[in-house]
Amino acid sequence: MGAGHDHGGGEIRHEKPLWWAFGLTATFLVAEVVGGLLTNSLALLSDAAHMGTDVIALAISLFSVRLSRRPPDARRSYGYARMEALGAMVNGGLLFVVAIYILWEAIGRFRQPPEVASTGMLVIAVLGLVVNLISMRLLRAGSGESLNVKGAYLEVWADMLGSVGVIVGAVVIMLTGWTPIDPIIAVLIGLWVLPRTWVLLRQAGNVLMQGVPEGLSLDEIRAALLAQPGVASVHDLHAWALGSREPVLSAHAVVEDGASPDAVRVALARMLETRFGIEHATLQIEGEACGQSAQGHAGHP
Repeated sequence: MGAGHDHGGGEIRHEKPLWWAFGLTATFLVAEVVGGLLTNSLALLSDAAHMGTDVIALAISLFSVRLSRRPPDARRSYGYARMEALGAMVNGGLLFVVAIYILWEAIGRFRQPPEVASTGMLVIAVLGLVVNLISMRLLRAGSGESLNVKGAYLEVWADMLGSVGVIVGAVVIMLTGWTPIDPIIAVLIGLWVLPRTWVLLRQAGNVLMQGVPEGLSLDEIRAALLAQPGVASVHDLHAWALGSREPVLSAHAVVEDGASPDAVRVALARMLETRFGIEHATLQIEGEACGQSAQGHAGHP
């Protein structure tokens, strides 16, 4: 591989904000669980459950940052990028279980709405909203540079919406005494979590199954390779991802008579990096379609 690859440098720069957000969220998670039990608010407990997944997501982000510093070794030649997808699968599984539990518990509360201490519910929800806003502020800058930090930012952003929902529920109970609003808010939070869980599991599964990375089209890449001067045909084209932001490609390119194999390889590698952001490309250059290789190369110039 050529010099100049950024393997996690941007994420390392944003590790301190991740730690601050993790500490704030984990601390308030304990307070919200205790407050939800004391006030008997399912909406507050559902928001606490979602905040718990935020803590896990932030921990996964920090874990990924730490692992990104570890270089490839003899047993893991690509390093530890796949840990991000494995962590996302765990996070998605927890989100799914939490959402199903919230919906199940809400059904029972619709039948027999319990008393809810709306004042305590409101105070805790407001404090939770403040914590979410501070965490969002800490993570905002990194969310534009790192998909890892962006994922954590979106988790906190969604939890902020949950806090707003709990506040609305508490105000309604205080003004009207209508306690069914509490399980209604909980159901809305649960329904918000489930689609996001599916997206998270689908993205992580695509990485683990070595699917084509999102945002890349094999047809478009094939057309771009064939459009390069000196390329007669392309076959055995594969694209996958080490993590959410590290696409990898391999392909065999048959060169036209008289074309320089090395010049074609250099041009193809440069095009893949500049146009598609693919830095890890293994290109086998062949003089004829039967598969006799004229030259092979891993990486980019």
